[in-house]
Amino acid sequence: MSQTCCPSRPERCCPDTKTEIPFVRVPVKAENLPSSVTGEVQSAIGSIPRVTSELTFADRVGMWKARWGISRMDYTVYPGLYAVGDPGPDSEVLVTANYRMTFDLLRRAVSGLDLWVLVLDTKGINVWCAAGKGTFGTDELVRRIESAGLRSVVNHRRIIVPQLGAVGVAAHKVKEITGFRVIYGPVEMTDLKPFFASGRRATPAMRKKQFPLSERAAIAPMELIPAAKWVVAFTFVLATVAGLAGPGSLLDDAARFGLEAFLLLSLAVVSGAILAPLFLPWLPGRAFAIKGAVTGAAVSFMLPLASSFPATRLAAWSLIIVALSSFLAMNFTGSSTYTSLSGVKKEMKEAVPFQAGAGTVGLLLWVVSLIKAGGGA
Repeated sequence: MSQTCCPSRPERCCPDTKTEIPFVRVPVKAENLPSSVTGEVQSAIGSIPRVTSELTFADRVGMWKARWGISRMDYTVYPGLYAVGDPGPDSEVLVTANYRMTFDLLRRAVSGLDLWVLVLDTKGINVWCAAGKGTFGTDELVRRIESAGLRSVVNHRRIIVPQLGAVGVAAHKVKEITGFRVIYGPVEMTDLKPFFASGRRATPAMRKKQFPLSERAAIAPMELIPAAKWVVAFTFVLATVAGLAGPGSLLDDAARFGLEAFLLLSLAVVSGAILAPLFLPWLPGRAFAIKGAVTGAAVSFMLPLASSFPATRLAAWSLIIVALSSFLAMNFTGSSTYTSLSGVKKEMKEAVPFQAGAGTVGLLLWVVSLIKAGGGA
């Protein structure tokens, strides 16, 4: 008999047959249950926590905080098996990540249905990113099927895996090891109801990921907050340099040029982290770095209208804004729906030297502008 090693239990091998693998259920402790749990559903292996499909005010506040990067990595759900509605042995099983926002949006999307939800331990990362990082993958899926005792909970042998998690899951290995057939669900959670209504068939439209303005705007804050932290730190550095190299007293020059730096660096962040994502489809070029450079250049062209900077300092800030805006827009590749890892690496290899060069030249010109003619040239 051929043998296949089981990733979830490497100390043994699982027969490559329909023989079921014994499981050791890992119960979810009461203190680890999400606040959305409203009761229990009885199954062949005991009680399973039932979660409501309604989102509370606290849930929405939690989502808002996560989008703004506040306690983002702590916004999780304990991995395991949960019930939505009143599922039974013949109910469908959905697989998802333990990122709390993903879990909450999923339970809202299937309101009115009776389903099982198997939550994988993705370390607080959403399905798509976790699939790329390997935490939403074959080994973890096999492990959770076993630890949840799913074979005893349901009569069928199929699970619905999000299409965006397909890159991390080898369906044939899951079938070989556990006996469960992987069916890839639609891209959008909102299509789950029509997906089930059509007998688990996805239309071509359900397989295509859109990236509308509303989604780009929702993701933008995650790029904005980390950049804002760097603005504060960089402003302090520039203020210190201005205090030492400027024409006036240390405190006066630090305050004057520090405020200038803070405002213009913030403008660069808005250009790259907000404007570039919002206008992404309409900006020229395929590379995100180019798109960010375009919005940065557009912002720089307005500087003479809003300031009386001497030529040297105007050129300095124009270079800094374009370089920073380009870099931040390039970071947005990790949030977009139409970039690949190889493409991102290629773009970074080509763009980063130009960004670093432009930024460095801009900083040198800025220091020169402070020194020349008492900081007024």
